[in-house]
Parts: sequence; C-alpha cells; structure tokens
Amino acid sequence: MDGITGLAAIVMVFGMPTAILGMYTFYRVRKLRTEERLAAMQKGLTVPIEPELSEAAHSRRAGILLIAGAVGYMMTFTIIARIEPDALMAAAFGAIPFALGLGYLLDSTLIRRDARAS
Repeated sequence: MDGITGLAAIVMVFGMPTAILGMYTFYRVRKLRTEERLAAMQKGLTVPIEPELSEAAHSRRAGILLIAGAVGYMMTFTIIARIEPDALMAAAFGAIPFALGLGYLLDSTLIRRDARAS
C-alpha cells in the first residue's frame, strides 16, 4: 500500500464507526430529552422551550465550521506533502469547503443587514 492510500484506509476504518456512533448518540440524547419533556407535561409541569437559533446564527455556525474544517484539511495534507509531494494536490480540495464557509458567513451578514433595514 502506498503511504497516502494506507492513511486513507486507516482514517476510513476508524472514522466510519466513530461517525455512526456519534449519530446514534445524537439520536438517543434527543429521544431521551423528548421523553423527559413529555413526562413532565403529563405531570402538569411547565417545560421551558429552548430558543431556536436564528437563520443568521445557523449560517454563521455553518460558515465557521466549514472554514475551520477546510483549514484543518488543508493543513493536514500540507504536512503530509512534506513526505509525499503529490498530497499537496489533495490540499487544494480544501478550497471547496472554505469557499462554502465564506458563502455562509456572507449569508449571515446579509441576513443581519436585511433584518436591521426592516
């Protein structure tokens, strides 16, 4: 196995089960919160509803996460490129989520500006 192929295989072997476990945990926690809320309502208790994030906050969060992920991806492949020069080509693909993140941040700014103008 080549160096980059072996790295990709290891990331996939350990990354996929971790992602699946994370999704299951998210589902389980959400289900338990719903059951807890329903049980409190049946007892007649008032349950405070958690405020939803605004559309601007969702866009801002997505932008920050995409940019951070893209920078991490590009840094990883830049470091790998010291050993395997062809890996620098893979680092260039980090520009895609980086550009998406910038788009989300721009969307967040435009939403806030429109909200102030109204």
